[in-house]
Amino acid sequence: METKDSQKPHINVDYFEDLTGDIDHKQTEGPDIGNRIRMLREEKGLTLEELSRISGCEIDFLADIESGKSQPQLGTAIKLSKALDSALGGLISGPADKPYSITRKAERKSISRSTAQKGQKKLYAYKSLAPEVKGRHMEALMVQLEENPDEETSLHDGEEFIYVLEGVVVLKVGEDQYELEPGDSAYYISSIPHLIAAKEKNAMILAVLYEG
Repeated sequence: METKDSQKPHINVDYFEDLTGDIDHKQTEGPDIGNRIRMLREEKGLTLEELSRISGCEIDFLADIESGKSQPQLGTAIKLSKALDSALGGLISGPADKPYSITRKAERKSISRSTAQKGQKKLYAYKSLAPEVKGRHMEALMVQLEENPDEETSLHDGEEFIYVLEGVVVLKVGEDQYELEPGDSAYYISSIPHLIAAKEKNAMILAVLYEG
């Protein structure tokens, strides 16, 4: 028989309250990812057409990202970081110059948001938990998920681990679908088509991405 204590999440989610609470209201968005992408593309002497061919992203979508009309999902950011020979962390969090990072719960990190390709609907907001570490191959993020009624999937290199902190999360991996509650986790290979979204309103997860 389950007790109240056994029904509690496996970690103390209060630890994350100051770090993640109202992620899209209390904090301003971080530096412009689109501007970074444009600068890296121009530094490499690539046209939008060439970057489109290398990354597999549509030209119009790339133009919208660079202009700030659309914000790339993390999967898209990974594709672009590889196409531009840039670390994912540098693309989404900016330059890093430390061998380690300590994140206190009262510290406020800059955040970014991701939108759907169709209609620029916000799908989630996220912030890095280790933006200062140079040369990292994993990206640890707090992610506030929104609903994704269009069921826009993601597909890219690497691996992902997620841990649900708040709300109910819908996870689709290939043909399989799951509902994850606080305390549940999942690990999957990112080259399998996948979708992760809040079942209703929003949800909060801890996500660790390995670029591969």
